[in-house]
Amino acid sequence: MPRPHLELLAPARDAAIGIEAVNHGADAVYIGGPGFGARDKACNSVADIGRLAAHAHRFGARIFVTLNTILRDDELEPARRLAWQLYDAGADALIVQDMGLLEIDLPPIQLHASTQTDIRTPAKARFLQDVGFSQMVLARELDLAQIRAIAAEVREATLEFFVHGALCVAYSGQCYISHALTGRSANRGSCSQECRQPFTVLDAQGRVVAHDKHVLSLKDNDQSANLEALVDAGIRSFKIEGRYKDMATVKNVTAHYRRLFDALLERRPEFARASSGRCRFTFTPRPELGFNRGGTDYFVHGRRADIGAFDTPKHAGLPVGHVVAVAADHFDLDTGDAATVLHNGDALTWWDRQGELHGVPVNTATALDGAGGTRWRIVPQLPRGRTVADLTREADLRRDTAVSRNRDMAWERLLAKPSAERRIAVDATLAQAEVDGRPGFELTLKDADGHRGVARVAHPHEVARDAARAEAQLKDALARLGDTIFEARRVRLALARPWFVPASAVNALRRDAVAALEAARAAAWQRLPRAKPVEPPVPYPDDALTYLANVYNHRAAAFYARHGVRVIEAAYESHEALGDVSLMITKHCVRYSLSLCPKQAKGVTGVQGTVRAEPMTLVHGNDRFTLRFDCKPCEMHVVGAMRKHVLRQLKSEPLTFYRTRPAATPASR
Repeated sequence: MPRPHLELLAPARDAAIGIEAVNHGADAVYIGGPGFGARDKACNSVADIGRLAAHAHRFGARIFVTLNTILRDDELEPARRLAWQLYDAGADALIVQDMGLLEIDLPPIQLHASTQTDIRTPAKARFLQDVGFSQMVLARELDLAQIRAIAAEVREATLEFFVHGALCVAYSGQCYISHALTGRSANRGSCSQECRQPFTVLDAQGRVVAHDKHVLSLKDNDQSANLEALVDAGIRSFKIEGRYKDMATVKNVTAHYRRLFDALLERRPEFARASSGRCRFTFTPRPELGFNRGGTDYFVHGRRADIGAFDTPKHAGLPVGHVVAVAADHFDLDTGDAATVLHNGDALTWWDRQGELHGVPVNTATALDGAGGTRWRIVPQLPRGRTVADLTREADLRRDTAVSRNRDMAWERLLAKPSAERRIAVDATLAQAEVDGRPGFELTLKDADGHRGVARVAHPHEVARDAARAEAQLKDALARLGDTIFEARRVRLALARPWFVPASAVNALRRDAVAALEAARAAAWQRLPRAKPVEPPVPYPDDALTYLANVYNHRAAAFYARHGVRVIEAAYESHEALGDVSLMITKHCVRYSLSLCPKQAKGVTGVQGTVRAEPMTLVHGNDRFTLRFDCKPCEMHVVGAMRKHVLRQLKSEPLTFYRTRPAATPASR
C-alpha cells in the first residue's frame, strides 16, 4: 500500500517566484492565471503558467491555478476557455469557488475547493468531495478536533490547511465589507482590506471601549509548532498564504517549512514526500525577518486572547537596540550585542508615547566602536527640509527609545542571489558492453524514484596503467553531474578489469544518460485524476441558501437546485441585499479580545452576571457598524449596509433565482 504524501503548497505571484518556490522545496505551487484568480494584481499569462509547470514537473511537483472568483453569467464562457488553455499548458489542478464551473464543459483536470468555499463542517466537506473535488482547503478557524471530524467523513479527497501567512478576520468567502464600502469585492478578487483600518469601539451605552485600534486586524498565521498535530488530525496538504508576497518572502518561508517537513518525514517513515529531490540552502530560514504582524496559531488549540494585531497592521520588525543620543542630523543606537550589525538601507521603527508606529530608512549606519562594538551612528533618509529634531518633536524619537528593524538589507541581498539548489539522488553504474558489435561501455543512472536513463558508447577495452588511480578518476568523473537536477548518491563500476575510459567517452556517457533519465521522468509524468461526482447527485446539506452562498450566475443556481436546494438568494454583489446585513462573520470576537466576554466573567466574584453580550459599535470616520455576538457558535457579525455611492457607481446586476420555495409538483410530492 503506498504511503500517504505530505504536500508543501507554496504561493507564487508570478512564474519566477513559483520557480524559486519549487527550488526551495515546494511540492506544489498555486498561482493565478490571466483572470478570475481572486487576486487581481497577481495575474500571469498562460505561457508563464506553462513555463512554471514544465519546471515543476521535472521534480514531480504540481501547479495549481486559481480560478476562484465568483463569476457573472457572461464570464462563464471566457472562464471555460481559460480552463482548457491552462490544461493544455500543463496545469495540474484548478482551484475553484464558483459551483457554476461544475455545470460547464471543463477539461478533465483535477478540481480543488478554494478557501472561499468556507469549509467548516464534515457535511460540507463530504458534499464537496462527492460532487467531484479532489482536494479542499479547510477553514483557518478550525481546531484539531473539528479537523479530525472532517477527516473521518472525507476519505477520498485530500485535506489542505493554511499553515503560514496573513489571516483574513472573516471566514473566507463570508466578507462583504470591501464591496459595501468601495465596490471592490473580495469574492471577485479585489479586496480593499477594510479590516486593517483603525476603529473606535463603543459599548451599548455609547462609551468608548477602545480608541483608534485595529480591532479587526489579526496577527499572522504560524503553525510551525503544530505540523505533526495537523498531520495526525488528517491534513495532507500544508498551504502557505501569500500570492502577493515578494520572492524573498516566498523563498524564506518555503525553505523554513521544507526543513520542518524533512525532519518530520525522517521521524515518520509511514509518510512520503509529494515530490522529488532534496534542497540545500545558502541561508538559514528565518520567517520572522520577512513582513509579519506577529505570530499566532489561531484556533488550532482553541480560542486564545492574543490573536489580534490591534496596535498596527504593519510590520514592526525585530528589536535591535535603543537610542543613546540624538543630534540634529543623526541618532546613535546601542544594540547591546556585537553580533547585531546595522547596514545602509536598513529600515528602523519605534513606537511613540501614543502607541503609534513610526519608521525611517537608514541612509548610513556607521559603527562607532569599530568591529565588535555595539554602538552605531544612524543618519536617516529624510525628506528635504526634515531633520532628526522633527522626529524627536513629532514622533518621540529620543534617548532610551526602543528601536526595531523591519528591513535588513544584508538579509535582502542574500535572498536576492541564488539561494537554493534542488537535486534528485541517482545511482550510477558503469558496465562494459557490446555496442553495435564492438566493445564499449554502458552507463545507467537510476534515480530515487526508480526511473532509469541508459547511455552507451563504443570504445576499445584498454587496461589502465594505474588501476587504483584510474578507478578513482572514473568514479569522480561519473559523479560530476554539474548543473543538472541530479546528484550522484553512489557510483559503481561493474567492470571485469580496470579499463581505461577517456574523458571524452565519460562525458558523452554522462550527458546522454542524464538526457535519457530526464526523458524517462517526463514520460512517466501523469496528470492528476479528475474525481467523478457521485451519482445520483447527493443533496446539499441545506435546502435554502442566502447571499452568503455567493451564487452569482444561473449555472451556479442550477448546480445547487440539482443538489436539492429549493431557496437560492443571489450573491451580495448582485445588490439585492441593500439594508443592514452581516458584512463579516468571524470567529474572532472583539468582546473576548477586550476581556468583555460573559464566558470570561464566569466564576469571577463581583463580575459574573454583570457582563452581557450586548451589541457594540465600530466607528471609522463616517462609517458605523454594529457588532452582534452569536455566543452559541461563538461568532461575531459585523453588520452594516452598502454605501450609496457604491450603488450609484456600480451597475446593478439583479439575478432571479428561487427566492421562495417552489410549489411542489405532483412528482415531488
